Amino acid sequence: MKISTLMSYAHGFRGATQEVVELEKAGLDVVWVPEAYSFDAVSAMGYIAAKTDRVTIASGILNIYSRTPALMAMTAAGLDEISEGRFMLGLGASGPQVIEGFHGVPYDAPMTRLREVVEICRKVWLREEKLNFDGKKYQVPLPADQGTGLGKALKIINHPYREEIPVALATLGEKSVEMTAEIADAWLPAFFMAEGAAEVWGDALKKGAAKRNPGRPPLDIYAGGAVAIGEGLESYRDMSRSGIALYVGGMGAKEKNFYNQVFRKYGYEEEAETIQELYLSGRKSEAEAAIPQSYLDATSLVGSEGFVKDRLASLKEHGVTSLNVSFLGTTSEERVRNCDQLKNLIEKV
Repeated sequence: MKISTLMSYAHGFRGATQEVVELEKAGLDVVWVPEAYSFDAVSAMGYIAAKTDRVTIASGILNIYSRTPALMAMTAAGLDEISEGRFMLGLGASGPQVIEGFHGVPYDAPMTRLREVVEICRKVWLREEKLNFDGKKYQVPLPADQGTGLGKALKIINHPYREEIPVALATLGEKSVEMTAEIADAWLPAFFMAEGAAEVWGDALKKGAAKRNPGRPPLDIYAGGAVAIGEGLESYRDMSRSGIALYVGGMGAKEKNFYNQVFRKYGYEEEAETIQELYLSGRKSEAEAAIPQSYLDATSLVGSEGFVKDRLASLKEHGVTSLNVSFLGTTSEERVRNCDQLKNLIEKV
């Protein structure tokens, strides 16, 4: 199993990148670089490419609305070139709060756009012919009646380092997960609990896999949790409570909180309702306390070597092929040490 982690912006690009350099030495395989509405992720990924030697650099994630599909393809090809084939394009729909609230563009048809962006990117990278695409959301070149009429089909000038750059999709809903299993190289789910994953996403993954191009490798599924390995660390699992409460309780509109819906499908219907009510009423600490301990235990890699080995085996048994983790620790050295310990444990599972 590969080890991936989300780069933290807590210490800025340079400080975070230095930690990635040390994590790479300890066994990190993939670094996801977030964007949200912070500094752009592309600048950071270029910087990481210059400072590292082996780690895969993945956008985690770039939204599909704020860049045109052609620019997305160009950006991925550029990053793949300067990293000598170490880039993975992570895409997602984000949400209307960011897309309309920060970027000022309509949030519409996320699944259709995701599919078409992936199709266009792959056409650009393959570079077999000039780019022509007639989709529901994207038409390239732009039809004459929508612009000046002077647009013409073009082909990316440089030959991409690879004709096929891996694409990861961050999806959550049943239909979007089905599409991910059909067209993506990797899947970056949220709130993945090994023992309940089949009930939540099993059917969608099977339907998508049935439509998958047989020439494409199996879907690489990234999941895991927080990591701290040692005796007497069980209380560290509580550090995840604030983030879970935010997403399950306060992310999106009350009726359209997909994270809350996933939590319910795991069998925590009453708890999901309680967490949301408490969070939206401003009682955040009570919402955090309402998160079931059983969920924290099942989604954590925090504890003794025996506990972590059991959790790794369960993740593997339930379809996880690569780990997506966060290393706990108050210092960079401590986080790097947890990475090294995790790498050693994986070899024993």
